[in-house]
Amino acid sequence: MYPGSEQKAGYNQPPAAATGFPVSYSGTTNYSTSSDYQPQPPPPPKPLVEWSTGLCDCFSNCGNCCMTCWCPCVTFGRVAEIVDKGSTSCGASGALYTLITCLIGCGCLYSCFYRGKMRSQHHLKGNDCLDCLTHCFCESCSLCQEYRELENQGFDMKIGWHGNVEQRTRGVQMASTAPAMEHGMSR
Repeated sequence: MYPGSEQKAGYNQPPAAATGFPVSYSGTTNYSTSSDYQPQPPPPPKPLVEWSTGLCDCFSNCGNCCMTCWCPCVTFGRVAEIVDKGSTSCGASGALYTLITCLIGCGCLYSCFYRGKMRSQHHLKGNDCLDCLTHCFCESCSLCQEYRELENQGFDMKIGWHGNVEQRTRGVQMASTAPAMEHGMSR
């Protein structure tokens, strides 16, 4: 084959192209494995919990109940901003909800998806079918329940996602010492 190369009996393979990748003609790959390595199983899923308030507990927060009755787009916008973790603003979500309600008369088709997102984020009991039915037949009560649930989870709904993040990080202190500086010149 090539001068100075050794030929093995029964091993007549063409030379490998210079690609920079190791090539094995034996058909077996030698991976070093450790018998001590045990893959960790994924953590068990968190158990589902009940909603903190019932669907018809609207009178525990009369201000939100009245707001939702007369202007559900505000309540939906506030809920959507928290559920989306600030990626959409309260105003944009509320305006889209209003547009869908005006065009097709069913804002519940949009808001029921947010109920599902909220359930999965906070590990609440329910399913997609119940979310849709709840929003279709009792839109105001379902929006109020979602609003109360987020309040009970510790969110201040009036200041939005970014206000809540700022409020929570205010308690975290930054290092108050300045970095050490060298005095004089050194080589």
